[in-house]
Amino acid sequence: MTTFDETRMRTGMDLGLIERLAAKLGPDAVISDPAGMAGYLVETRGLYRGSALAVVRPKDTQQVAIAVEECAAARVPIVPQGGNTGLVGGGVPFGGVVLSLTRLNRIREVDAINATITVEAGCILSEVQEAADRVDCLFPLSLASEGSCRIGGNLATNAGGTAVLRYGNMRELTLGLEVVLADGRIWNGLKGLRKDNTGYDLRDLFIGSEGTLGIITAAVLKLFPKPKVRATAFVGCAGPRDALSLFQRFRDAVGDRLTAFEYIPRFGLEIVLKHAPGAVRPLADDHPSYALIELSSAEESVDLQGALENVLTRAIEDGIVTDAVIATSEAQNRALWGLRESLSEVQRKEGGSIKHDVAVPVSRVAEFIQVATKACEAEMPGIRVCAFGHFGDGNIHFNLSQPVAMEKAAFLAQWAHFNRIVHDIVHGMNGSIAAEHGIGLIKRDELTHYKDPVALDLMRTIKHALDPHNIFNPGKVIAMGDHDIATVPGAKIP
Repeated sequence: MTTFDETRMRTGMDLGLIERLAAKLGPDAVISDPAGMAGYLVETRGLYRGSALAVVRPKDTQQVAIAVEECAAARVPIVPQGGNTGLVGGGVPFGGVVLSLTRLNRIREVDAINATITVEAGCILSEVQEAADRVDCLFPLSLASEGSCRIGGNLATNAGGTAVLRYGNMRELTLGLEVVLADGRIWNGLKGLRKDNTGYDLRDLFIGSEGTLGIITAAVLKLFPKPKVRATAFVGCAGPRDALSLFQRFRDAVGDRLTAFEYIPRFGLEIVLKHAPGAVRPLADDHPSYALIELSSAEESVDLQGALENVLTRAIEDGIVTDAVIATSEAQNRALWGLRESLSEVQRKEGGSIKHDVAVPVSRVAEFIQVATKACEAEMPGIRVCAFGHFGDGNIHFNLSQPVAMEKAAFLAQWAHFNRIVHDIVHGMNGSIAAEHGIGLIKRDELTHYKDPVALDLMRTIKHALDPHNIFNPGKVIAMGDHDIATVPGAKIP
């Protein structure tokens, strides 16, 4: 098995490749000095640090194709990278070339009548949201990192976010793609069609593939009517089972006007109030669990505030909700959402965090939180469970913060052990060990433990057919052998 590490750096063949890329793409498109490459080699949480021959920054799809063709001829691996905000090591290179898509950042077309927007992979998510807003439309994907993550990465990981309940994840928000293949050819699938039954759905192969099958360079995304009214509430509950009951009541009462239903545990709110600047306690007393609920509608005449009050009043009467506050202004809406959006960031201030991005059937979300929490607390006294996320689609970020008196390194050394505890419970509930962050490197070996062997064989078959020399992001998602990462010197792998 070949491992691409520092020992392969700067051979004559590699220097020739770098020179050819600079000649064909322009000298400003290739970064090869260590200082210039540094930011491209480290995963956002600091769990992985890689190495590369160079960082290549093409300015358009044709230049991406040229770069791929040159690297393919030299059998040099390519790691596509967007905003480098990933959480599973999928964008970290271990040798080869980083292909940064940040310069492919044009909004190519906005078609309000067709309700589509065509954008390049390097567009920042918030810029796509703003472009939709300018034509009185909504692009609904919303993430805590939306000011820095890029559309290519959102597509590569099939990102979900807080509005999945109403609008779906990136696979459901995408109509067409433009993709550079492993031999440098360009597949132009940029069609804004809701119906196209002309053979296999190639689009869905590339969405969620984490750059292992091709490099997405542009996409046609769906737009929606911009909500004219919305109502937001922050609710205290006695536990996740009551929160799940409340979710069902809202879904039955308002249907798809229920845009978001986010679950937050008591520990999660405590650390937000402790560490997030400007965070204000939303309810007078503490509660074991909380829910952040948003209703929205494109119809101005709809009384969403009244709908919130009706459901919550009955829930309080029935003992499902212990307290609630309804925002009465846009500033209060933003303040309540700020509590949820700060949660991922503030966890690091409590020391080491072992993270699990999992999904179970919605009907078993509360059961999963309770069973997995009990199992982890029994295994390590003092461990602090921070289980939060998207109740409406079954996606829970089941994160574990270190005991207060424990050393961070000693805690993170237990990552694999807690993976087995949590993932076994998820698997037993017919769930998924990867909901919206992807597999990358951190879950690659876990995938072989839980994924159906036939499915793994099909995945390898598809990978070999589209990337026969395994140059696209080798070692990520699924092990293929040649060019894959076995043990990477200097990489921090939990």
